[in-house]
Amino acid sequence: MAAKFRSIRDMFKLEGKKALITGGGSGIGRAIALGFAEYGVDVALMGRTEERLKNVRGEIKDRFKVDAFVVPGDVLDPRQVENSVTEAIGHLGRIDILVNSHGIGQWVKAEDLKEEDWDKMIGINLKGVFIMCQAVGRHMIKNRYGKIVNIASISGVIANKPQAQAHYNAAKAGVLTLTKCLASEWAKYNVTVNCISPGYTLTPMLERRFKTNPELEEFWRSNIPMNRIADPFEMAGAAVFLASEASSYVTGANIIIDGGYTIW
Repeated sequence: MAAKFRSIRDMFKLEGKKALITGGGSGIGRAIALGFAEYGVDVALMGRTEERLKNVRGEIKDRFKVDAFVVPGDVLDPRQVENSVTEAIGHLGRIDILVNSHGIGQWVKAEDLKEEDWDKMIGINLKGVFIMCQAVGRHMIKNRYGKIVNIASISGVIANKPQAQAHYNAAKAGVLTLTKCLASEWAKYNVTVNCISPGYTLTPMLERRFKTNPELEEFWRSNIPMNRIADPFEMAGAAVFLASEASSYVTGANIIIDGGYTIW
């Protein structure tokens, strides 16, 4: 039997959807927030740095006819997360899409890694993702609908060079496996959970690295088949796909966007 025709264009429509984005004040989170807004999604921006979040809210308001507002909150504090999620739901009416784009980075040799640095990295980059998924997931389970997109990294599937960052890599690998576990548990509730794993992307954090280590850009570019560093907006298309009904049969997946870096 031939499958019933479905409009692919319609499957990508997001108008009227409601999204909560962590780490939306800069870099990839900002790019995804602006990308969603362009597609007609009302956006709640969550984080600790309110000034940057307010700047992005202003960008959205200036460019697009959607709702955008800031929800303060620390992803490592379950009570703050619950309050932030409750506030977002109160303002938006519901949360259809969650994007976990928050995170920190640090380079340090494993033999010199301090316990407190390990705990902070695993806490923010892995535990914080779980706390957000759990809080919003409960709401999505109740609604029998949801799209969760976790921003992981190629660092979850390779050991980077030349930088030493075992704790960062371990946290991102944890995000990949956490995503699969939640996808498995929540599929029956019509909640999909997927990852985007960016390669080297020109975020403010990487820009700062290039200023102090200008040779890094050439080193990384020479190992990327496409011979360039990614723009944060090159991650937004995958986020739109995973947030839309075009990805209705996709869950537990990891989309690597790295210019081919992990080919070699």
